[in-house]
Amino acid sequence: MLFRVVGVLVAIALSAGVGVLGVTASMAAAFPAPPAERWTAAPPPPPDRVEVAVAVGATGSVAADVLAPYSVFAGSSRFAVRVVAEELSPVTLSGGLHVVPDDVFAAVDAADVVVVPAVVDWSGPGERALRRWVARQAARGALVLGVCSGAKVLAAAGVLDGRSATTFWSEVDGMRDSHPAVEWLAGRRYVEDGNVITTAGVSSGVIGALRAIERVVGPEEADRAGARAAYPGWSRTASPDIPTHGYALADLPYALNAAFPWGRSSTGVGVGPGVDELDLAAALEVYSGSSFAARTTPVALRSPTRTKHGLRLLATAPADLDRLVLTTDDPGLSGWAADHGVPVSRVNGFDGALLDLAVNADRGSATAAGKFIEYPTGHLALAGGAWPWRPTGLLVLTLAVAGVAGWVITRWAEATVARARRKPYRSSS
Repeated sequence: MLFRVVGVLVAIALSAGVGVLGVTASMAAAFPAPPAERWTAAPPPPPDRVEVAVAVGATGSVAADVLAPYSVFAGSSRFAVRVVAEELSPVTLSGGLHVVPDDVFAAVDAADVVVVPAVVDWSGPGERALRRWVARQAARGALVLGVCSGAKVLAAAGVLDGRSATTFWSEVDGMRDSHPAVEWLAGRRYVEDGNVITTAGVSSGVIGALRAIERVVGPEEADRAGARAAYPGWSRTASPDIPTHGYALADLPYALNAAFPWGRSSTGVGVGPGVDELDLAAALEVYSGSSFAARTTPVALRSPTRTKHGLRLLATAPADLDRLVLTTDDPGLSGWAADHGVPVSRVNGFDGALLDLAVNADRGSATAAGKFIEYPTGHLALAGGAWPWRPTGLLVLTLAVAGVAGWVITRWAEATVARARRKPYRSSS
């Protein structure tokens, strides 16, 4: 009986080990190391504009948390938006993209609005400069916008102590335990407490940015920015209440895709000149961070690439792609795809990315992705396969191999003990 238990434990350990290896590989691909380069600072912002500083972490930040609010603010002529970091070196964004900061923390100390995205190692020593800078900006009265798990950075910096806040739905309970000095609220698109606004998951950064615009420059500009963002159901008077999520079986496609990445198709996300940051944010987040349904690679024919509002991005040259996703007209990348026989999808915003993911991957992955970015999907008619069968097949294969390995070990151990018992006892006297 003991050996059978050991066999079962071995099978479980092998299965879990494969899953952990897969998740590790998925995360490593999502946050590749940035090039070790030094860049010059961007020109200072015009003095007549409201200054917005979007902070990025040295250990990596979530692309949509950075790019979506950047687009919302930068689309208004009332704002000047800059990405700031500890050093003037490229920083990794999820999905494999790298952003070149416009300036360093030490040189930016008078921003009117500070945007804080989710950061890989929010509480570690590598982000000490970020936490100190954020705490200093909050203390001097800047309006601070924490997007999704960017609330973790704010909590670690002490900015949220004594306040109400929210964050990504799966993190709320854990934050209540680790930061009891904060009143954590679930089921809210954003929570506003004094000069700090925190938002729910990923796409909620768009709504948080619109609320910040309303506070800083007024409702008329917020309405104009909201029309450009076209977030489903948004209005300045809409309730911030949203569904309170919990883990469910419908989330399984996300776990399967992350744990079993082998054999995924390779999808390039075009980073062409003039790409809108919000469209790029949606594509990177949906295909990579919130679904892991494909091996996603940001691609460009030239690097760095300037986005619609001047952000400097680094991407790789296109190669070995099964499919190319474009969020803007790019004759160069379209021509490359035609020359290499690579099919092209044209998508815009979160709607387009989710619809395309459902068709080219499966509806289960698209539905789970919508939930993880806390994006309303009731208006979308998703079409495509129902389930991610590739990772499901790998899971079944892993369980079968692990089961056989456990059985073999059990039988070997039982046979060894049986042989030992059959040997005659010989006295040494």
